[in-house]
Amino acid sequence: MKILCLALIGLTGIGASARAEVSSAEADRLNAAATALRDIRSSPDKGISEDLFKKAECVAVIPGLKKAGLGIGGEYGKGVVSCRNGQAWGAPAFLEMEKGSIGLQIGGEQTDLVLLVMNKTGLDKLLGDKVNLGADMSVAAGPVGRDAAASTDGKMTAQILAYSRSKGAFAGIDLSGGSLRPDTKANEAAYGAGMKARDIVNEPKAKAPQAAAGFLRALASDSRGTSGKK
Repeated sequence: MKILCLALIGLTGIGASARAEVSSAEADRLNAAATALRDIRSSPDKGISEDLFKKAECVAVIPGLKKAGLGIGGEYGKGVVSCRNGQAWGAPAFLEMEKGSIGLQIGGEQTDLVLLVMNKTGLDKLLGDKVNLGADMSVAAGPVGRDAAASTDGKMTAQILAYSRSKGAFAGIDLSGGSLRPDTKANEAAYGAGMKARDIVNEPKAKAPQAAAGFLRALASDSRGTSGKK
C-alpha cells in the first residue's frame, strides 16, 4: 500500500510539472521565426550587426507579416519574443502585431520582421498589454550589414531597431502606428492559465515548449549559424 501511494504521488508530481504542448500552428510559428531570424542575421549585405544583436535586451520575430491592399492596406502578423536571462535566452512569449493604413500600395506581400529591443525602458513597454510603435516606443530601421558599426545618429537612440526581409514586390517597411500585443490565448496554452508575457520572459524558471528549441538555438547562434558559446 505504501509503495502504491508513493507511486501515485510521483505520478501527480510529474503531471503538475509537465509543460503544456503548443498547437501545431504555434509550433509552425516558432519554426518560421527561427528560419526568418537565421536568414536575416546571415545575409552578408542586409544582415544584423553582431555588436547590436549582442546589446539587445529582447528579440521579437514576426515571420510572414502580411501586407495587402489596393490604395489602402494594412498589416497583421503573429510572432514570438524572447529576452535575455543572464547569459541565456529565456522562454519565448507569443505576440501579435497590427498596423493600419500603409499608404499607396498595390498588391500583396509577406515580410519577415526582426525587432531588437535595445534597452530596459523599451523592454518594460513591450511587456505591457499593448504598445504603439512610434508613440509608446521609438522605432527605427536598424543599420544593415553584419559588420555595421553602431551609428551615433538619432537612430541609435531608438528603443526598437527593425530589420525586414520582403518576399514580395515592396521594399522596406514603416512600423510607425503599428501595435504589438501579447497573444494571450497562445501564451496560456503553452505556459498555463493566467500566464502573461511579462511573467514568461522575466521568469528564469519558465520552461519553454519543446517546439521552441529551434528558435532558441537561432538566438544563441551567431550570424554564421554557429553557437555563441565558447
